[in-house]
Amino acid sequence: MSVRGTKPTPLHLALVRGRPERKMPKRDKVIQPPLDEPTPPVHLSDEAKVEWGRLVAVLMQLKLMSQIDRAALAAYCQAYGRWVQAERALAAMAEKDMLTRALMVKTTGGNLIQNPLVGTANKAMADMMRYAAEFGMTPSARTRLQNPDTGGSENPFEAFRKSS
Repeated sequence: MSVRGTKPTPLHLALVRGRPERKMPKRDKVIQPPLDEPTPPVHLSDEAKVEWGRLVAVLMQLKLMSQIDRAALAAYCQAYGRWVQAERALAAMAEKDMLTRALMVKTTGGNLIQNPLVGTANKAMADMMRYAAEFGMTPSARTRLQNPDTGGSENPFEAFRKSS
């Protein structure tokens, strides 16, 4: 059996996006997990752990993170880590290959094919972006965000802007 239509939006993310109350699901039917900071899984790569540390505080402040979201955030962070690792490996190979910049490699038969690391990087990047959208971390997702406490007059990401 396949389910059609748009995926339901978590209640707090819908509030942050400024969804009108009349379109909101009944609160007594929506299960709200406790907002508590999860610990990163031990199997994450070093790059993934750094990304985890960068994001958890932001997601906690926006009230978009709980223990139940641990696996989804871990999947995002691991995809991010895999993307970084593949890009670093490609960059190292590109230093030695001035012709194709490591985008192509020679097979044992002498044919040129796309470097498998390019596919790895692209797949990890696509996975990362899919998970990022689930947490409201893409530019298009941010255009729909509002601060529910101020009626949308403040950008909830303003506190995370780097000082210049």
